[in-house]
Amino acid sequence: MLLHGDCLEMMKTIPDGSVDLTVTSPPYDNMKTYNGNNAIWGEHVWGGVLVELFRCTKPGGVVVWIVCDATIKGSETGTSFKQALWAMECGFNLHDTMIWNKPFIVPRPSNRYENSAEYMFVFSKGKPKTVNLIKDKPNKGFGRKITGHKRNEKGIPVKLHGAISGKTVAEFGTRHNVWLIDTNRGKNGHSHPATFPDKLANDHILSWSKPGDTVLDCFMGSGTTGVACKNLGRDFIGIELDEGYFEIAKSRIGTSPAQLVGTGL
Repeated sequence: MLLHGDCLEMMKTIPDGSVDLTVTSPPYDNMKTYNGNNAIWGEHVWGGVLVELFRCTKPGGVVVWIVCDATIKGSETGTSFKQALWAMECGFNLHDTMIWNKPFIVPRPSNRYENSAEYMFVFSKGKPKTVNLIKDKPNKGFGRKITGHKRNEKGIPVKLHGAISGKTVAEFGTRHNVWLIDTNRGKNGHSHPATFPDKLANDHILSWSKPGDTVLDCFMGSGTTGVACKNLGRDFIGIELDEGYFEIAKSRIGTSPAQLVGTGL
């Protein structure tokens, strides 16, 4: 279901406790313009959105909030941290603070290191009910048998307990919480100024949901989260204020007219 309009108003139509996962990226301190539609962006908006997200998220559901800060008058705003703290005030747990490491570098003043990172806060409503950690980190000891002992930090042999001893080291281990993913800048075939790559949405959806779950993106943009949901067999709710990006998302996701809700549709 795609909703065209203001996210705060549209989210009120979503029933309590009906969303399994949200993967979204709100505006970053007005760092980019979205055809003038983020002129009213501020704490009064994101604060209300996080309240609504807690209401409509199922117990055990997860919200992935991808964000970055602007630098104003020589200081980073810290808005991302304010949002994380407010989400916890709303009732969420801060399950993980992840980093999206982007090969594309954002130029900065010469007295700062170049920025290639964005925060990916993973909020959960209680203990996450679905966790499918991606295992694609190559293990150096692949194929080696795990012996009955290992050495601790002082070099003293200690005995392993349980079923670990005697196992063979797997080819891949669990990925770290810093994800190196290309931005695909200029490769998506559409002109949204702040798209995140398909793989980013894809991997979070795989990590925190299962087929048939309902996934929300309340700042849908050009529809990347919706495309990933379509490919992975998840139900999708997308909300977008800008009419042009809404049309792009509608085209990319391929939603029928009966599933569209909003002004002029």
